[in-house]
Amino acid sequence: MNANLPRIAVLLGDPAGVGPEMGVKLLAREANRRSAQLLLLAAPSVLAGGERIAKQALEVVRIRPGDPLHFEPGKVTQLVLPEPQGGTAALGSCSVAAGAAVLDALSRATALAAAGEVQGIVFAPLNKHSLRLAGMEEEDELRYMQTLFGVRGFTCEFNITDQLWTSRVTSHVPLREVAALITPEAVAAAVHIIDQALRRAGVARPRIAVSGLNPHAGDNGSIGSEEIEIIGPAVTRLRGDGIDASGPWSPDTVFIAARRGDFDAVVSMYHDQGQIAMKLMGFERGVTLHGGLPVPVATSASGSAFDIAGQGIARIEGLQHAFDLCVRMAARARG
Repeated sequence: MNANLPRIAVLLGDPAGVGPEMGVKLLAREANRRSAQLLLLAAPSVLAGGERIAKQALEVVRIRPGDPLHFEPGKVTQLVLPEPQGGTAALGSCSVAAGAAVLDALSRATALAAAGEVQGIVFAPLNKHSLRLAGMEEEDELRYMQTLFGVRGFTCEFNITDQLWTSRVTSHVPLREVAALITPEAVAAAVHIIDQALRRAGVARPRIAVSGLNPHAGDNGSIGSEEIEIIGPAVTRLRGDGIDASGPWSPDTVFIAARRGDFDAVVSMYHDQGQIAMKLMGFERGVTLHGGLPVPVATSASGSAFDIAGQGIARIEGLQHAFDLCVRMAARARG
């Protein structure tokens, strides 16, 4: 095994959804096993369930928590986790057992990354409600990992379809709270973080469109003033910092220009403003990247898909793109 290859932790996601099936399908691809040193964090029953549904068996090298990491060419190293507390999670439904299994895997992967043992993390789809049932108090898994890493700065989900990236000023919060959270500092942070991430991914000078908050970007103040008072001035200051930012653009047309290739990224003001457009452009191919963490952490844009769990029909294009991006960013960080 080439020791210069990045080490990537792979997690199987929610055991009640399509995550284990997708993770097994990803790891079964020989090209993936040769592009990085792969550390699978999984309990035996969760891996076995994924193999059964995917109808594929992985050749793994098993180690226990606390053992030195060991990799063999073309094989996956499995860090054998304890079986989920409360027994096997029932397919297709949220549960404490499923959420606890995911939180255990996330916390262990984060600890390995913080210790420099892995340079990136890829996880199959999880379910936020199950995480909350299991005791997660944070807004989402990004904030959970941010807490574990001890990161105090701005973090943000990036959604990526093909060459187009998005970040957002607010994320998993009720819509009625959004306007109060749109501040010049928050807009600037969302632009800075995606500019830095795109540069780490190889884009020399990212072109970033900043969306307005209101319909038609406020229509010169007749449908709201946030564009005039907050977003526009923030964009002006960002340009003064040397960032190629523009806007505020009308939310209902900015993605048309972005799809045409006018921009490398769009910064939206809230979750659905960007997510709906991005998923329409390529839901099966979409990637979610957690920005602001010490290492790249990526997953597919699709969810745990309880409705098809256990059927063996889950597609992995998005997870494959997430894996490719994570490997590329981890390799660039290693120099």
